[in-house]
Amino acid sequence: MSIAFAAGRRLRQGTPARVAPPSAPMRALKGLVLLVCCAVVLMPFVAVVSTSLAGQKQISEAGGLVLWPDHPTFDAYRAIFAGGVVTRALVVSLGITVVGSLLSLAATACLAYALSRPGSFAHRPLLMTVLFTLLFSPGMIPSYLIVRQLGLLDSYWSLILPVLVNGFNVIVMRAFFMDLPRELQDSARIDGAGELQTFTRIVLPLSKAVLAVVGLFYAVSYWNSFFSAMLYINDTAKWPLQLVLRTYVVDNAALGADQLNVSAELPPPQQALQMAILVVSIVPILLVYPLLQRHFAKGVLFGAVKG
Repeated sequence: MSIAFAAGRRLRQGTPARVAPPSAPMRALKGLVLLVCCAVVLMPFVAVVSTSLAGQKQISEAGGLVLWPDHPTFDAYRAIFAGGVVTRALVVSLGITVVGSLLSLAATACLAYALSRPGSFAHRPLLMTVLFTLLFSPGMIPSYLIVRQLGLLDSYWSLILPVLVNGFNVIVMRAFFMDLPRELQDSARIDGAGELQTFTRIVLPLSKAVLAVVGLFYAVSYWNSFFSAMLYINDTAKWPLQLVLRTYVVDNAALGADQLNVSAELPPPQQALQMAILVVSIVPILLVYPLLQRHFAKGVLFGAVKG
């Protein structure tokens, strides 16, 4: 009772109560729980990489997934890149991701800046339209009919234009633009700068954090998208990597010797080939994300809390 009374008195007086540091057993328990959580998260990825490097005998003995290869080999990776199917799909996915992300980032930045200016043309109707897209998404059949009517079937633009602007990203970037110091923009106008010059020379250089985060959102979305390609792309030569991954891993389709450019006598194990394609589809995002991680919290949370 005396401890609780003293803590309550300190709170009433505005003095924060001291919190006792956790004991050694509690710290050890927290570390153990964190270690178990990390192992649970990393174990599937380790199994995928190990299976892609293992041989047929070890994969059969392990039941399909290998935790550590006895004799690692890169035959599966050499086979999928020599055949041309995965290489072509990888180039297609990289092109769609780079071009789509740049166009989406430019369109989102322009729209968000216009919506951050209260006196801009049709400000409120456009803002309501963007918010409406967060509640209701277009159906699959109407989207397909529009894409077909525009003549975009079997075109890479069918994977970019229908998803060019995301309403959530517009709202995030608009909030960032609204929290930028107005004095800088006012001083630019006093010096004779127009809206375009203010946007390109003042606003964008100050918005590198949110541009990096929104660009990452778009890049991950374009890279992981396969459903749009499955609807709009009929030519298998134009398939992105994720659709190839779905065909050979989810649908369990077998990669033939003609698709791998290897001899039919000793092709790599199918499980190793499938896991190799999966690793190839994961690695680009794993390489890009650490470069933009330091901007993530600042770009998303900037302006979310007022104080």
